[in-house]
Amino acid sequence: MKCRVLLTVDTELTWGHYARGGPWRENFARAYEAAGVGIPYQLGILAGHGLKACFFVDPMPALVYGIEPIWRMVRPILEAGQEVQLHLHSFWHDLAEGRAEPRYELTDFDPQGQRDLIRTARDLLVEAGASLPVAFRSGSYAADDSTLDALAALGLRYDSSHNGSHHPWPSALSIAPAQCAPVEHRGIVEIPVSQIEDKVGRLRHLQLCALSSAELRQALLHAARHRHPVTTIVSHSFELASRDGLRPNHALRRRFETLCAFLAEQRNNLPTAHFTDLDDLPLDRSAAPLPANALRRADRMVQQLWSNAIYERRL
Repeated sequence: MKCRVLLTVDTELTWGHYARGGPWRENFARAYEAAGVGIPYQLGILAGHGLKACFFVDPMPALVYGIEPIWRMVRPILEAGQEVQLHLHSFWHDLAEGRAEPRYELTDFDPQGQRDLIRTARDLLVEAGASLPVAFRSGSYAADDSTLDALAALGLRYDSSHNGSHHPWPSALSIAPAQCAPVEHRGIVEIPVSQIEDKVGRLRHLQLCALSSAELRQALLHAARHRHPVTTIVSHSFELASRDGLRPNHALRRRFETLCAFLAEQRNNLPTAHFTDLDDLPLDRSAAPLPANALRRADRMVQQLWSNAIYERRL
């Protein structure tokens, strides 16, 4: 059995760029186009290697900016033959309502409030040109059992908000932190964000900016060797750029390119997939994180220090 790989990209406009008071086009340029290493660039690299990816698009900024920026986010992804699924940051709702202190996490809302927000986000995503979503990830991984109840009631099939390294807050599902294999929970197939053991007893999730290229490669080979049903990797539309969205982060750009090249080489053992490919996903298999390794962790920390030093020197 092959280990399928879900390359997931949370695709969103951001609070930080909104708070600076600029127009939506500035937010779009910094968070979506992201200094030339945002979504258009990432789509090109994926196409060059023949890889699939899922783009979790947050349509909630439409409540503040209108639908145009969401349509501009969705269209290139679909034209590239990639998948759009549903993402949601709840603070956009409260900004649109003029609330003085926005609620930043979906779990700050009661069950009916969560259902209403997810329905609104689903409808906005479809208005922007996407198909009805079958999968969801909450912004900041902020989901609890009421979130899954809402998803099931609205007809979605998958959630990918469970992140053991962010448990019990803001990732608050009643699922064990170390759960890495897909599991059915409250009528939804939960596909956790994959993890490695950073130190004994402490998890670190598979996110492009959180692990070195070597750690990502070893985690994927571990998953293939132990027949994990799926491995889920997280990135963001703006992840390969500086925090202000004005300059490429060359270390992360190279890491993305290296990851894509590796997955292309390993496509027979680690095929990339969309959520719509997962109808036959087994739910009866276990998956343990890559065990901790002090040398591997030290190597990543040295790389991060070196990368940060180079970045500061360029400022």
